[in-house]
Amino acid sequence: MNEWLWAAAVLTAAVTALVAVAARKPLLEGLVALEAAGALTTLVLLMIAEGTRRQPFADLALVFAATSFAGAIAFLAFGRRLE
Repeated sequence: MNEWLWAAAVLTAAVTALVAVAARKPLLEGLVALEAAGALTTLVLLMIAEGTRRQPFADLALVFAATSFAGAIAFLAFGRRLE
């Protein structure tokens, strides 16, 4: 394993903690955690792409970054119905 994959592993633990916060906190705090998790997931995928020298992971990271905002909007729309 190289340093890119080690950094991706560390950030994956941070993403896991942010997803737990998004699931347990009130709506707006959860949304902030969800947005931060989306940004970190994009970075994790880019680090995996660099660490393994495989371009499809970088493409996936770019697609995920573009759809992360739409996911946050959906989280807001459906979350308000649950409150």
